[in-house]
Amino acid sequence: MYWSDLTQNWSLWFSKFKAQFPNLDEASMPFLKLDRSRFEAHLAETHDMTLNEAREAVDGFLYIETLARDEHRERAEA
Repeated sequence: MYWSDLTQNWSLWFSKFKAQFPNLDEASMPFLKLDRSRFEAHLAETHDMTLNEAREAVDGFLYIETLARDEHRERAEA
């Protein structure tokens, strides 16, 4: 899954991000969703992370959601 996949259905993905990172500022999201680097900076700032930790958190989120999506597709095809 890529960042662009998230921006196509932002309300769904933002709610999942918010569940993991409750300090995200929803009012800033219309601007931040367009730029992954800015989103990562906001995540780092609001959750007392380094920028590198925030990047890793987003990478991990994308990876887990990719696995979940693939698993769902495999079950649907079976």
